[in-house]
Amino acid sequence: MASDDLRIGVIGSGGRGWLAKHAHKPDKGARIVACSDTSAKALADARAAYGDSIFTTDDYRRLLEQKLDAVFICTPDFLHEEHALAALDCVPGIYLEKPMAITVEGCDRILLKARKKRARLFIGHNMRYMTTFIKMRTLIQDGAIGRVKSIWCRHFICYGGDAYFRDWHSERKYTTGLLLQKGAHDIDVIHWLSGAYTKRVSAFGNLSVYGSLPRRTDNQPGVRDVLAKHWPPTAQSGFSKHIDVEDQNTVIMELEGGILGAYLQCHFTPDACRNYTVIGDEGRLENLGDGPEDPIMVWNKRRSDWGGYRIIGDEVHYGGKADSSGHGGADAVIVNEFLDYVRTGCETTATPEAARMSVATGCVATESLRNGGTPMDVPPLPA
Repeated sequence: MASDDLRIGVIGSGGRGWLAKHAHKPDKGARIVACSDTSAKALADARAAYGDSIFTTDDYRRLLEQKLDAVFICTPDFLHEEHALAALDCVPGIYLEKPMAITVEGCDRILLKARKKRARLFIGHNMRYMTTFIKMRTLIQDGAIGRVKSIWCRHFICYGGDAYFRDWHSERKYTTGLLLQKGAHDIDVIHWLSGAYTKRVSAFGNLSVYGSLPRRTDNQPGVRDVLAKHWPPTAQSGFSKHIDVEDQNTVIMELEGGILGAYLQCHFTPDACRNYTVIGDEGRLENLGDGPEDPIMVWNKRRSDWGGYRIIGDEVHYGGKADSSGHGGADAVIVNEFLDYVRTGCETTATPEAARMSVATGCVATESLRNGGTPMDVPPLPA
């Protein structure tokens, strides 16, 4: 083994844990040397991918006993806090999948321990590394629409009935709510594009469709299988035995600097898309899809006395080329930045502070919607 290879472990090596494959570069700076997962198949797959000599275990504590320079934590959301706090005791570099935790208090405990341990904590908000959103932010920062005053996101989720209402995501105790679980990405991008954190929210949501559909009679996990034939949701069955999260949510947001925002989320649409609209004092910007080949429109001229609606912007931009690593090319990019961060402490595009603020906004918005839309303040970062 090359002496300067980072020794990397993966907690939760199945599922999203396959993100770590982009860090496996034996004799070129980094290698996966240990994996933990509660699935025997996931561990067998890890040995096949990284070599029979790697350490494998079904107990993450035993993984953390190994000599590691960095660890990926890719377990379900409700385990993030436990796993991160344990890893911070013994590993200098931590990649923690979003959301950082499922409570504000959990995030703050992680932040404070990372500060105490002087650890290099990195949160996997990969949308910041997608070419579409990088291009949108560049246009905004270059003044294409002037100063940001409003920002909205509509999130269409076609696979709610294929995934989130068939497994652990359907219960509050595991997610707080899907407004946080899915919205953490979008809230973070709203903050990133606008350059401001949310200060106050009012939200509404309900369980409009999946609450009345046929449930499983046992506690066995459902099959997460996104298929075209799973349509419409009302014609399907086998949903989670326990469902107490909302399947549609609407949040009104007051951000720093007088910016107003909105986030709308629906889990029973036929299509999947994140559509952002950003309005400044000199124009409007909107993405039509979030793939690198999807257009980003900028309207910053008036073509008639009354303005009029034009589906094609005055300028049309694209995110540009992206590799096939996943999530619009973001997966390989974010892993490479994490490895650089572990080695050098370089500045990162995603930050723990921003990740905490996305969770705080999602948690408080969820609290608001479960209290009749009561306006509530989002707690700022701890000093």
